[in-house]
Amino acid sequence: MSIAKKLLTEGKGILRLAPTWVPRSFCIPGKRIKLHPDDYYVLGLKRGGIDERWFASTTHADNGPETPADEGMSYAVSRDGSERVLLADAVAELGGEIIGDKLFEKYGRWPMFSKFFDNKGPLPHHIHHRDEHAKRVGEAGKPEMYFFPSQCNNHGGTFPFTFFGLNPDAKKEDVRKCLENFTKGDNKLLDLSKAYKIALDTGWDVPPGILHAPASLCTYEPQFASDVYAMYQSVLYGGECVSEDLLWKNCPEEEIGNFDYLMDVIDWEANVDPSFKEKRFMAPVVINENDSYVEEWICYKCKTASAKRLTVMPGKSALIKDEAAYGLILIQGHGKMGEWDIETPTLIRYGELTSDEFFVTERAAKGGVLITNTSATEPIVMLKHFSENPELDRFMAENGF
Repeated sequence: MSIAKKLLTEGKGILRLAPTWVPRSFCIPGKRIKLHPDDYYVLGLKRGGIDERWFASTTHADNGPETPADEGMSYAVSRDGSERVLLADAVAELGGEIIGDKLFEKYGRWPMFSKFFDNKGPLPHHIHHRDEHAKRVGEAGKPEMYFFPSQCNNHGGTFPFTFFGLNPDAKKEDVRKCLENFTKGDNKLLDLSKAYKIALDTGWDVPPGILHAPASLCTYEPQFASDVYAMYQSVLYGGECVSEDLLWKNCPEEEIGNFDYLMDVIDWEANVDPSFKEKRFMAPVVINENDSYVEEWICYKCKTASAKRLTVMPGKSALIKDEAAYGLILIQGHGKMGEWDIETPTLIRYGELTSDEFFVTERAAKGGVLITNTSATEPIVMLKHFSENPELDRFMAENGF
């Protein structure tokens, strides 16, 4: 029996996942993802601080030539931790047994992942490429969703505001001039955009082609399985400078230096839409509620990456059914989930295993997962990230999204 099959059998359709840590050379960790304070720079200063934890990932993190082959990729591990296999390899081997036949036939892989992005300061105004641009470098476009869980945000960092899009009266020639001035100091791109104060336990939909400068909050981000991006802002709030190579990141070699190409990456009408907040903001929507649990859609305006929040009350049990496979991260409480003990860690050393992250196969999700809260005082709270989900399709249709 293969390792993947053994682990699937051991968990009765639920895979335990090891923590997946990702550094970024251009970021300063916000230190809200429970990694031990001594370990944020454990990979060396050149690689940068660890400010991301990726969930249910079969996607390689694009961090330059020194990036390990498995960086950003999740491992399924046995109960005793002695055996492990890449989730990507398990899906390649078992296909529909893990993610469902329909999804595997369409993509041949698990086509999304989620993460905690945890930066002390804001990110530059940047963009994720649409499919037509990403395909030119052998990648896929990257829609993503944001949610700001209160359990992961004991502080707001240095700038808890996000710039989204461009002002409705912004002109293309002004944006192009900002890009041309990238190497001359602050290119003042943010002068052409608007910042929104971020409210905890709410979210935003960020399609590819949208400029955004994320707030300095710990952000839960379900997204399509891609890591394409380009930084369009040159100097950050606080004075940190952005390397010019990030302006041209994921740009075809023959287009480097072509500012018209960078402009074409922008979905102009979506960026200057005066109804941007109305169309992109997401408040949680309760879909099931009783004295045992509350189930909510929290990321629901994108068909290829979505998320729910599940809260199980103290001392209660709940049999939860879903119509698609999903990954999950526990952010509060402890108890049982199927065959597994689950708990929210307080502090994690780099390389240690935890019992807070799992992947639920389509068959197990449809059959129902029994979750028992063994605490008399604290709720269990978990975030569940999906790829395509028939339940979401119905929800979007009913609510006009």
